Amino acid sequence: MKTIGNKLLIFMALVISTPAIHAQDSDKDGDKVILELTLDKAIEIALSENPTIKVADKDVELKNIADKEAWQSLLPDVSINGGMTHTLLAAEMKLNGNSFKMGKDGTATGSAALNVNIPIFAPAVYKTMKLTKTDIELALEKARSSRLDLINQVTKAYYQTMLAQDSYNVMQQSLKTSEENYNVVKQKYEFGAVSEFDALTAEVQMRNTRSSMVSTKNGLTLAALQLKVLMGVTADVNININDRLENYEDKLVLADITDPDRDLSNNSAMRQFDLNEKMLLQNRKLLQTNFLPTVGFSWTYQYQSLYNENWNIFNYDWASSSNFQITFSIPIYRASNWTKLKTNKIQMEQLVDSRLNTERQLTMAVQSYSTNMASSIEQVGSNRLAIQQAEKARMISTKRYEVGRGTVLEMNESEVALTQSKLTYNQSIYDYLINKADLDYTLGKDTYLR
Repeated sequence: MKTIGNKLLIFMALVISTPAIHAQDSDKDGDKVILELTLDKAIEIALSENPTIKVADKDVELKNIADKEAWQSLLPDVSINGGMTHTLLAAEMKLNGNSFKMGKDGTATGSAALNVNIPIFAPAVYKTMKLTKTDIELALEKARSSRLDLINQVTKAYYQTMLAQDSYNVMQQSLKTSEENYNVVKQKYEFGAVSEFDALTAEVQMRNTRSSMVSTKNGLTLAALQLKVLMGVTADVNININDRLENYEDKLVLADITDPDRDLSNNSAMRQFDLNEKMLLQNRKLLQTNFLPTVGFSWTYQYQSLYNENWNIFNYDWASSSNFQITFSIPIYRASNWTKLKTNKIQMEQLVDSRLNTERQLTMAVQSYSTNMASSIEQVGSNRLAIQQAEKARMISTKRYEVGRGTVLEMNESEVALTQSKLTYNQSIYDYLINKADLDYTLGKDTYLR
């Protein structure tokens, strides 16, 4: 019993000491792990845990292996060949009435050879080596593109979660006010100070607000779930964003489209077009090697024993021979070589047209994001003033109702206007941040990858 108790204590200590998640600054709430999250930390976790990034990195490894295979084609090819042949009935040649045996019946022949082949001049291999280098660059750029795309998705999901969180807080405040208003109206109705219509109107307003809050809470749950999926964390982790959209109001900056840093040179799609163009040019040179000669060297060292009466190779009388050979091949005509060059030319033309179209679309997107950011900045200032006015209007309508000079409809309308103003204010900041994230992605900014 004592041994079992010691094992149980050791097991419990191991369980307690094992972290539930590798992220830092996490606390436990029951069986749930609470992860205190910032945008930087969300991106850091996503870049290390998201499976798509791991897949992209594996692709780079495969391209590196292909590069090794290319230059290894220039290394010597060494092989050992051997065999045993048993002649049951030797071939016989008959010429001018004479016959000659081409061997000896019922005998065994053994042979073993060492072969070495070395390419002396192989232009296709040289061009393939350059092609695989560019292919590695393209794979690295695709991996960078995957990271930029993930950063963009995580950033927007983070802001979406923050918007849902702020909207939920606004609806909670609105529900609290609606409940307070309903309790006041209900008491007045019970004392006969107001009509049943006022009591019903206040109750309807409260229930509508509660329903909206439930919908907002569901939206917050879905937004948080999407963020966790992008980060690559499990469902038993609860995230906590201790941040608000209004904290970003002072960080809103007009997008200057004349800034030299706003060109498309770092855009991943454009960089991939450049690398694909480079690969097509190198592939054309590789196809042109089909018109060039190739030269190779081979050397053979051979042991052979003929006409042995038994299978004991150790008693054979072996004889050695050696020779080397220089071979060359000069292509004269192959129709497919010309067809392949024509195909390459058409692919180049397609690439040029696709690049031009993509560049135009990206330029238009940059302009659109910049214009949207400017519009959002104007809306944020206007919406902030709208909140101040809506708060004042709600205070006036509440006082008017308390002294009997206003109606419950005025009070409800002022509360709805205030709620809508706060939601619109948060939405305008969110729109700015989303457009800025898309602009950074389009321009290929890799701040988090450095």
